[in-house]
Amino acid sequence: MTDRDQEITVVHLMRHGEVHNPDGVLYGRLDGYHLSELGRKMADRVAEHLTDRDITYVVASPLERAQETAAPIAASHGLDVATDGRLIEAENVFQGKTFGVGDGALRRPANWKYLTNPFRPSWGEPYVDQVVRMSAALDAAKDAARGHEAVCVSHQLPIWVVRSFVERRRLWHDPRKRQCTLASLTSFTYRGDRIVSVGYSEPARDLVPAHLLAGAKAKSAPSGSKSFGA
Repeated sequence: MTDRDQEITVVHLMRHGEVHNPDGVLYGRLDGYHLSELGRKMADRVAEHLTDRDITYVVASPLERAQETAAPIAASHGLDVATDGRLIEAENVFQGKTFGVGDGALRRPANWKYLTNPFRPSWGEPYVDQVVRMSAALDAAKDAARGHEAVCVSHQLPIWVVRSFVERRRLWHDPRKRQCTLASLTSFTYRGDRIVSVGYSEPARDLVPAHLLAGAKAKSAPSGSKSFGA
C-alpha cells in the first residue's frame, strides 16, 4: 500500500445560503437569484468557521447563489472560486412556479402528469443521474485538494442524494426530512480514493429561520458523522 492510498482528504459539500426570493417561486436553475442579506451573513459565518482549516480548493455550482456563497470562503484562504457545472441544482419542470399543496402548481391538472413517479422522480432529473454527476464532482475536488481540504458549494437535493447513496440509503425520500439546511456542511473524508466517513455540521445554524429548522429531520446531532469500514 502506497502513501497515496493512506492520504487523508476532506471534501465539504456546502449548501448555499438563503436566497432573496420574495415571490416564493421554485427558482431551480434560473438565473438572477442571489443571496439575501441573511444569506451573505451565512456565507461569512461559514467562511469564519473554516478559517483555520486546510482549504486548498474552492469550487461552486455556476448559479449565482452558489458562487456568492463560495466567495468569502475562497477569499479567506487566498483562493479563486472554480466552477463545476456538475454541482448545479437538480433540473425540475416546476422551476419558476409556486409549488405547494393547495396553491400553485399542484392545483393545475396539466401538471399532474409530472407527479406519477416519485421514485425516479417524474418531475425532474433522475436521482441516479444526480448521483453520477455529484460523485464525479466530489472526486474531482478530492483530486484537486489531495492531502488537504476542499469546499464544493452546491444545492440541497443533489447534496442529499449523493450523501444518501454513499450512506447506502434509498434515493427516493420525503423532501421535508432532508438533513441539509441552509449553509450546512456535509463533509466526506477520503483515505486515498475511498470515502471512509461522512460528517454533517451547521456552522450558521443560529442564522437559519426557525421554521426551516423545525422541518428538518433530526437524524443526528449537527456535528454527527458516520464512518465506514476501511
